[in-house]
Amino acid sequence: MTRPPLAERKKLKSVGAVISDAMPEISSMSITHKWASIEDIERARAENLKDVLEELHSLDGVDECVALQTCNRIEIYIVSSNGNLLLREYSKRKNIPENIIRFHGHEESLRHLFRLATGLESMVIGEDQILGQIKDAFSVAKQVGTVGKILDMAFSKAISVGKRARTETNINVGAVSIGSAAVDLAEQILGGLEGKTVTVIGAGEMGSLVARALSQRNLHTIFVSSRTHEHALELARELDGKAIYFEEIMDYIPQSDVIISATAAPHFIITTKMMQGIKLDKKILLIDIAAPRDIEESVAEIPNIELHNIDSLRSIRDANLEKRKAEAKKVERIVEEELKLLEKSYKQQRADGVISSLYSQVEKIRIQEREKAINRLRSIGELGEDQIEIIDDLTNSLVNKILAQPTKSLREEAENGKEDFLQSISKLFRL
Repeated sequence: MTRPPLAERKKLKSVGAVISDAMPEISSMSITHKWASIEDIERARAENLKDVLEELHSLDGVDECVALQTCNRIEIYIVSSNGNLLLREYSKRKNIPENIIRFHGHEESLRHLFRLATGLESMVIGEDQILGQIKDAFSVAKQVGTVGKILDMAFSKAISVGKRARTETNINVGAVSIGSAAVDLAEQILGGLEGKTVTVIGAGEMGSLVARALSQRNLHTIFVSSRTHEHALELARELDGKAIYFEEIMDYIPQSDVIISATAAPHFIITTKMMQGIKLDKKILLIDIAAPRDIEESVAEIPNIELHNIDSLRSIRDANLEKRKAEAKKVERIVEEELKLLEKSYKQQRADGVISSLYSQVEKIRIQEREKAINRLRSIGELGEDQIEIIDDLTNSLVNKILAQPTKSLREEAENGKEDFLQSISKLFRL
């Protein structure tokens, strides 16, 4: 998304200047993998997120804003009385096709944000990375100064809901990628990987994911090998492992408890003949996650060798995915429960805002009339501190007693969602 010229920014600014009686609420726009291609998302992505925040926040009618960008989505949340109108005009100025955008009103924006934080909207259901990305987006917006009370409450609650979903359910439990399934399978077969030696063959995307998953398992040693030795060195350095030359793989197999192979080679890199040429004093687990396969199937016939391939891993992955989908129903209940609590907080906040303005206005009148009374009393005689304190107590008591019932009514009506009542009071008292 490129920054529009000044003339266009002024036109967009005027859209927000439309006078509305509506209370400022959250509106949002989403471009995600569910309805947009990766190419569409790439074209719509902004180079600098801070520029987006500053531009949005400068528009008349936008009180607050937060923007989130990942490889699978672009999300913009604003607080405004004319939110969807502003976002539609904004997306037009950015030349983003409307057919790849979904616009949400207040309640749907909050529901979508909560679902996002819990992993319900992710490509891999229940994944944890999105929660960190939301935290980062929220932090950037706070640094830029585009977050106020409304989005502060929304994003703080969303982060809390994301944590709750992962604590109270198993939405993020169980491997749902081939790489992570390979690591889980190795743990299951060996009864854990602590203190084990593992060799990863292949330092591409799949091999790197496997290696990083293994790095969390407190291994004794992790060997990394790749046809491009520089890639193996780079990954081994990152994982505090040891890079080995591709031609020397067979020398390290006897030392390993697990070998996970994930290259892009068009032929077998481990054959039966190669394995028969080495002496094995212990059982070794081989997991082949390459397509086409890296390890010849007949290797499984050699004593002390257990071989698993991508087919068995797919069944593990699919079973775990089904379990996560079942957990998603529990998470959806948490989302709806927390959404009600947040809406109640918002209603109380709106009422408190009106009440605060009302008290502030009446307080000014009280002080003015108090000063008049004190001046009149001083004109006819001495006036001590005790008498002034009595006048203060009297006027304060009158204000509190007069506003007690209106305050109660405002809070009750707000909790019942009577926005029009709050607006009427604001107009009546010109708050």
